[in-house]
Amino acid sequence: MEIEFVAATAALGGKTALALIVFDGDVMSGAAGQLDTQTGGALSRAVAAGRFTGAKGQVLDVQGASGDAARILLVGAGKAEAFDDVAVEHASASAYNAVKTSGLTTLRIVLPSGDADQAARAALGVRLAAYRFDRYRTKEPADKKPSVIKTQVATGDDNAALAAFAPLAALADAVAFSRDLVSEPPNVLYPEEFARRVKALESLGLEVEILGEAEMAKLGMGSLLGVGQGSVRDSQLAIMKWYGAADPKAQPIAFVGKGVCFDTGGISIKPADGMEDMKWDMGGAGAVAGLMHVLAGRKAKVNAIGILGLVENMPDGNAQRPGDVVTSMSGQTIEIINTDAEGRLVLADAIWYCQDRFKPKFMVDLATLTGAIIISLGNDYAGLFSNNDELSGNLLAASGAEAEPLWRMPLPVQYDKNIDSMIADMKNTGGRPGGSITAALFIQRFVNNVPWAHLDIASTAWKKPSNVPTSPDGATGFGVRLLNRMVQDKYEG
Repeated sequence: MEIEFVAATAALGGKTALALIVFDGDVMSGAAGQLDTQTGGALSRAVAAGRFTGAKGQVLDVQGASGDAARILLVGAGKAEAFDDVAVEHASASAYNAVKTSGLTTLRIVLPSGDADQAARAALGVRLAAYRFDRYRTKEPADKKPSVIKTQVATGDDNAALAAFAPLAALADAVAFSRDLVSEPPNVLYPEEFARRVKALESLGLEVEILGEAEMAKLGMGSLLGVGQGSVRDSQLAIMKWYGAADPKAQPIAFVGKGVCFDTGGISIKPADGMEDMKWDMGGAGAVAGLMHVLAGRKAKVNAIGILGLVENMPDGNAQRPGDVVTSMSGQTIEIINTDAEGRLVLADAIWYCQDRFKPKFMVDLATLTGAIIISLGNDYAGLFSNNDELSGNLLAASGAEAEPLWRMPLPVQYDKNIDSMIADMKNTGGRPGGSITAALFIQRFVNNVPWAHLDIASTAWKKPSNVPTSPDGATGFGVRLLNRMVQDKYEG
């Protein structure tokens, strides 16, 4: 998608849709009122003929009105007092979605004001909405493909808008990178290929190390390696480093991602129905990779570490069994009760490695960890578990600002006994009651008192159907935005 910032009076091309963002209850003011006069009342007649009020998400497509635009859209943004950054993005995304396959090639967006920062946010909304994962489609009809290839956003200061858009363009690139990873089929994106793709991000200035199975075995990562031992694909640990602070030796912040590139459940095999969705069980690692992408892309003034535990959980003759006992890098032993509770085993070693080597200020892990979180919170909220109120508060603030909703869940000490084992230090499941809670309590045993938060994103990493205009059906890239915002607001200096 090509983005341009233009003056509101710039001439329209012949195949341009003109989208006017309007407020609920005040539809015909500003640019809409002026254009209504120019078109002989065509817009006001269209509004009067239907139920368009300017409510959030409403789009009125006026075709055949006189004027230079091929089509005119009135796009509802809701109440003026609630017109924040996210509302700007969603309204602009709704405009794009309304005409993306229309046959027109250009979309012009006119906001209620010519504010440069809002213009940049509008451009971000379109960039995110225009994401497609179509590399394996070979026979898609032309009329099903997007025709809009350029978006122009009207602003009173195009240079300021370009400057404001630069870090947002880096964010859009990173979200697309994350969505691509999560969307890839598992025969294409397996642990070694995932590692190669993040290694390629060194072109942005990141430093990336890749540890193979022999190196992890030397470190004692029996918990992570046990998950992948049934696969012909080698497990990997990717270490992504960004040193952007004034002092490159300053204490870093750290993020850890569960990267189960395909999860059959192992010997505790999943039902066949819906198993194809388990290609996105690496959504946590995809989000961490996307975060590191944007930090490097916008040259964030912070030192940050990203750790990705990359495995494939398969059920061959060498696969881990229920009843096995493994020894983690921490030295703690784990009795395997269910091989489908594998993500926490990956995180156990990845988190221990992170805090042991890098001594971070805090750690945030992201994982498509439990179906139980979907039962608890539905499909719009991710679960937040944490041992630190300040870190939780920072995450929740960023969540609200970027419309990636989190809900803080408890870590009750009395539930911790549910993961005690008769023959080892712990077992990898605590039963069905409070399943997402006991999974978080399991991870907490490897945190070693470092400030930590666990985001269970099983409910939000993949949406079909999606009800968010900036996120097409499929991979969402959930977590990239909120973590980038938290870093930007609280930890850069």
